[in-house]
Amino acid sequence: MKRFRSLSVVMALLLLAACAGAPFGTEPSTLPPPEVTIIPAPDVGTAMQAFLNALILKDYPTMYAMLSEQSRQAIPFDAFAQRYTDAFNAMSVNEIEFTVLSSMTSDVDRARASFRVIYHTALFGDFQRDMLTNLVLEEGNWHLLWVETLILPELAGGRTLATNYNPPSRGDIYDRDGEAIVTQADAVAIGIVPAQVFPDEEESMLVALSQATGMRPETIYEMYRYYSPDQYVPIAEVAAEDINAGWICSYGGVVCSQYTSRYYQDGGIAPQVVGYTLSISPANYDSYRSLGYSGAERVGDTGIEEWGEEYLSGRSGATLYLVDPNGTVVSTLASVDPVPAQSIYLTIDRDLQYQAQQAFDGLPGAAVVIEVDTGRVLAMVSSPGYDPNLFDPNNYNNLALGNLLQDQAQPLFNRAAQGHYPLGSVFKIITISAALESGSFTPETTYDCQYDFTELGSDNIKHDWTWQHCQDELLRTGQCRTQPSGLLTLPQGLMRSCNPWFYHIGLGLYNQGRPNLISDMAFGFGLGQPTGIGQIAESAGNIPYPTDGNDATNIATGQGEVEVSPLQVAVFTAAIGNGGTLYRPQLVERVQPVAGDPTYTFEPQVNGTLPISPENLEIVQAAMREVVVNPRGTAYFRLSSLPIPVAGKTGTAETGGAYPHAWFAGYTMANREDKPDIAVVVFVPSIGEGSDYAAPIFRRIVEIYFYGRPQSLYWFEANIGITETPTPFGYTPEP
Repeated sequence: MKRFRSLSVVMALLLLAACAGAPFGTEPSTLPPPEVTIIPAPDVGTAMQAFLNALILKDYPTMYAMLSEQSRQAIPFDAFAQRYTDAFNAMSVNEIEFTVLSSMTSDVDRARASFRVIYHTALFGDFQRDMLTNLVLEEGNWHLLWVETLILPELAGGRTLATNYNPPSRGDIYDRDGEAIVTQADAVAIGIVPAQVFPDEEESMLVALSQATGMRPETIYEMYRYYSPDQYVPIAEVAAEDINAGWICSYGGVVCSQYTSRYYQDGGIAPQVVGYTLSISPANYDSYRSLGYSGAERVGDTGIEEWGEEYLSGRSGATLYLVDPNGTVVSTLASVDPVPAQSIYLTIDRDLQYQAQQAFDGLPGAAVVIEVDTGRVLAMVSSPGYDPNLFDPNNYNNLALGNLLQDQAQPLFNRAAQGHYPLGSVFKIITISAALESGSFTPETTYDCQYDFTELGSDNIKHDWTWQHCQDELLRTGQCRTQPSGLLTLPQGLMRSCNPWFYHIGLGLYNQGRPNLISDMAFGFGLGQPTGIGQIAESAGNIPYPTDGNDATNIATGQGEVEVSPLQVAVFTAAIGNGGTLYRPQLVERVQPVAGDPTYTFEPQVNGTLPISPENLEIVQAAMREVVVNPRGTAYFRLSSLPIPVAGKTGTAETGGAYPHAWFAGYTMANREDKPDIAVVVFVPSIGEGSDYAAPIFRRIVEIYFYGRPQSLYWFEANIGITETPTPFGYTPEP
């Protein structure tokens, strides 16, 4: 028995040694015990939060990736995304809020979560729903067992949402006095088929069309004379109430097509300012549905039409229905009445704007007319203009839209606000201001203005404008009559627009260690930055700092990399005229609902003050007056006989091409209660000197403003609107 017990003990020890992994009689093993990693299930609430965050962003790919495998097999991604899109569009959902109410795990791989969703809509107010969803654990993450009721509980059983819309008429656009610029109207599209025109009545036909459209007979003739005989040529659109359509349409070759639509008066009053409407594009469809649109409307695409979209569109009346899979209406979920559109009254003076457009008479360019004491924009011209009616597919003349969009003259581009160009000698207003403020120059400081400026060295000689005149005269007549200006004070330098004087200022300040003084003065005048007009697109332009003496002289005369918009120049010109206040230019007088007080009313807004002392500003004002009234002034010949007192500055900006840009910037000094004084800036690109082209247009605009119509001829006119060598429309030579 003892022997058996001993054997048992030995066997037990051997077994223990084997379990320890070491032979009997050796040291125990030192290997660490195996590690056990416990991976907890992910948090259900966090997963639900992620899904709903994606819902807020309408990030359907992320949402779809969080569906269970079973759910993804039941509905493809495109259908999943479309279900949400259709429901949100029907409700006009524009914002979503959510709260995860609870979450719990019912099994190792099963969970439930409840949440609250609030859909904020543009049309129907808020939809709040509490919902419950099941989740499954797949590949270590919670995935939703998705059903349509997670969009809205009412969608159970394959039901959908449908909306019936009752949109109001689009609001009108008027000028400051209530004269129509854009309205809903019956209109007549007029065109010509050349082969059908009777030669013996062509002249009377053109006169009749001229009376109806406001276009000159020879202009109409030029529109169709080069087209194929049997081709329809769009001419214009006219409000049906303004013409005897039957009388005009009785002429052979004249084709009239009546339509009802949004009508832009007179072929476009300030078209680059007002803009036009377009159908909602597929890319923007869902965005507009979220704003309460049906998607069938036309919406503002540029200008005031775009800026004022929320006013001009009103709000549709709408009814939201629940529809079963058979298309039967099950119930009405919500309904709202339409909100009438509002009308926009511009600061624009329609008659002034229309005549200012005509004042360019085919020349390219821009003009801005602004009240000096308020910032109201009374006219903004960009030439060539365009006919916004062509964007309407109901208009038979819409077939000319392709030609408009491909026009290399870029008539859709607003040269007045979006264009930026070298300012040339008008910039000398800023340079003289910097010179006076520097203390290095006084009104009595003199400079001998000769043909050449040699301070940069013999290898970089710059010339005065009198030198160029002399060269031109030598070529034409063999004699030079234009002499250098000679000894000039600083104000006289501005009056004579002496280039060497201002080269001298720019280089002098640069060499004094104050190279940025002129550029900083330009920034203080509002250049190199947006004016803040806001209601239309604009360019900031560019005001550089000089890198060397040559740069300094270029900047001092508005050349080099200096680029400004006519609108910016009008703003600082108005500030000079009013004593130094920079007003923000504005285009909207008020926004008026059908009933009640205006929802928006014009108020002058100050952008800043010119960085120049009152004493120095008076010197600049006096010098600008001398530009006009002094026989040696650069605008004397064009403007001295103008009965309205004005001050201004001519500008001729080199372009590197054959002809320079022409500028004139000025303001009136009539001080009349019935006619607030105005600043007018005119820009004509690549044509010649400012005194020859921009100053005459400036004069005409001033005459129109104060007298209602032009009072004088351009030097190149025989009659207003007719050049000195008019050609009868039937006998114009071939180009």
